[in-house]
Amino acid sequence: MNRTKKIVVLGATGSIGKQTLTCVDDANRLRPGTFEIVGLSAYSNVQALAELAKRYPKAGLACVGLSMTGSAPTCSNLGTRWFFGPDAIRKLLDSLEADLVVNGVASAAGFLASILALEHDCDLALANKESVVMGFSQIKKLADAKGLSIIPVDSEHAALFQLTSRIGTQSITELTLTASGGPFRTMPLEQLKAITPEDAARHPVWKMGKKISIDSATLANKGLELIEAVRLFSMPEDRVSILIHPESIVHALVRTKDSALYAYMSEPDMKLPINIALNWPEEEPALYGRLDLAGKILHFEAPDTGRFPMLRLAREALRLDEAVTNAYNAANEVAVSAFVEHRILFTQIPEVVENTLSKNWSLETADIDSIFEIDARARHYAEEYVRKVSC
Repeated sequence: MNRTKKIVVLGATGSIGKQTLTCVDDANRLRPGTFEIVGLSAYSNVQALAELAKRYPKAGLACVGLSMTGSAPTCSNLGTRWFFGPDAIRKLLDSLEADLVVNGVASAAGFLASILALEHDCDLALANKESVVMGFSQIKKLADAKGLSIIPVDSEHAALFQLTSRIGTQSITELTLTASGGPFRTMPLEQLKAITPEDAARHPVWKMGKKISIDSATLANKGLELIEAVRLFSMPEDRVSILIHPESIVHALVRTKDSALYAYMSEPDMKLPINIALNWPEEEPALYGRLDLAGKILHFEAPDTGRFPMLRLAREALRLDEAVTNAYNAANEVAVSAFVEHRILFTQIPEVVENTLSKNWSLETADIDSIFEIDARARHYAEEYVRKVSC
């Protein structure tokens, strides 16, 4: 890398954000001057942002969920740029020059963050699934027009990105995403109704936030990743498969024209794909994910869509259009929130989504406003159903 790469981390106080900052610090210890953090954002954890300001004194800071009035006492003694409110990320990006934005913002709010990053001529390291599920057509159009890169950070899509880059897309006929199967893969079906939010948030392999952990328990997370893979890699839906792999060592596979399978394997450590994205298109030594296969036994099985209906619903949505995948995502977010609030049962999450998808979604996603209109409509339908069945 010839010069210091300037990095903005959105969602800096979350799991992806924290691990990104660890990667940056580790790289700078090994190769001083590799990266510079020029911007950081959080939703409302202003105290954590204030602590990060001490580590990265040159970084501008954005707190989206708070107003300046309520936050000023915490921030007033820090000599850095602070931005507050719904437009804070835009103002932050207006105030600086950056090469790469790492989007670790959770849920649908990350879609607008991706748009803003690309509008400000930054390459996008994307850990936000919703950006692709809600409105990939808009994001791809913007990236292509500006000649910018979208680098997947999710472990499975990062693995596919590496495999397709190294083998060449012209040789690849099928893609396979792996899934751990979550904590309830072998639980008797009659016990699923009794699952609590705390149970569902305990992922057996990865350490992640509550929402994504619950999505992994229902396999909604893999449904979202299926949609992502089809769109990011321009592969027909019927050529993208899901394979349950509890050890989470193989993150993705590709099949080439000669029928051979190529696997991408590493220890389950998110810092490896983050490090790859930070350095892209350069390759640098990594401290993470080094795998020793000696003594390991790997298991694979087809997913049970009866146990995991969110996978079936994702495929059905994907076969329709972007409005329907947008609705899938919005309804799932409402359903997961209702489950966390003990308003519905774990087994009712897919019910909420299926009911929402049964509505009329023959709507255009011609621009950003229409994408958010569809998102809002789906949330309304989902919330209506939650109130109807609330336990």
